[in-house]
Amino acid sequence: MNRPVLLVVAHGSRDPRHAATVHALVRRAGALRPGVRVETAFLDFNVPSVAGVLERLASDGVRDVVALPLLLTRAFHAKADIPAVLREAPRSLRVRQAPVLGPSPLLIAALERRLYEAGLTPADKRSTGVVLASAGSTDPEAIAVIAEMARELRHTGWCAVRPAFASASLPRTQDAVRALREDGVRRVAVAPYVIAPGRLPDRIAEGAAGADVLADVLGPSPELARLLLARYDETCAARERSAAA
Repeated sequence: MNRPVLLVVAHGSRDPRHAATVHALVRRAGALRPGVRVETAFLDFNVPSVAGVLERLASDGVRDVVALPLLLTRAFHAKADIPAVLREAPRSLRVRQAPVLGPSPLLIAALERRLYEAGLTPADKRSTGVVLASAGSTDPEAIAVIAEMARELRHTGWCAVRPAFASASLPRTQDAVRALREDGVRRVAVAPYVIAPGRLPDRIAEGAAGADVLADVLGPSPELARLLLARYDETCAARERSAAA
């Protein structure tokens, strides 16, 4: 049986670093699964568009597509924007939307990878507080997931972990950094809980000015590439169970 095409749906950005990072991540995931056709599309600002890729897949004779939101939380884009554009897919396509990426232990591993690449070591955990800085959302479900990720990251041994947001929610990154200082934390690191560079990650970096360490965005980390394939596999398995029922 032909495997469904994996269509990774990213938000898009006017910042060229965003699309470059998304493409690097998708290439890494594709290299891990050479038997699966992997495509990339963007909701806004970048090409190809989701509609354009779906039309091309239909013209290529593809029948099954797994559309994977390149999102860390299930907020407005995952609940409204992506389903809306997928509903307009050519009738010859069977499109199933995969779950968003978070929460996942692989994201915890990717965050720690970036913190270690920024100069920390496992031995630093007990003396280092981490600000888990996300883009932000007004969606309570998304905010709850960020809080859950902060708790899970704390359970790996960091002396404290505080969530922060670049927009829409509070506290801001700089306020979380300040709060950790006031709590007597000796070393403060900021871990951006974002996939690719852009305006909001830049705002996180600005807010990290008072921290000792600023990690990179998650980007094309091996853990994130594996997570894309894990969500794809979960969706394919659910599709097969549904077909067999």
